[in-house]
Amino acid sequence: MTNIDNLAERHVTEYESRLLHMDELVQRVSNAAGPGQELDSELQALIKERDRLASHVEQMKLRSLEDWDKEELALAGPMGVWDALAQQLEKLVERLEH
Repeated sequence: MTNIDNLAERHVTEYESRLLHMDELVQRVSNAAGPGQELDSELQALIKERDRLASHVEQMKLRSLEDWDKEELALAGPMGVWDALAQQLEKLVERLEH
């Protein structure tokens, strides 16, 4: 496996890990909201963004190495977006759990 192969694989693994973290946060928000309580529009917007990012991960996994943009590999793709989304979810969890 080449360095590019390793780098691409690491990025996908990191994205999947972050996606799992987001799913855990969404579950915590759902649990904190309680049964029968509507999830507010903020959470719905965050879930929509999470789904968009999950779709991005799936597209990345299907790409051949020739299709990977070197700049995307160097910058780790949309990692900043993932971090911002996770922070928003964490703030929502804190608000609901406390």
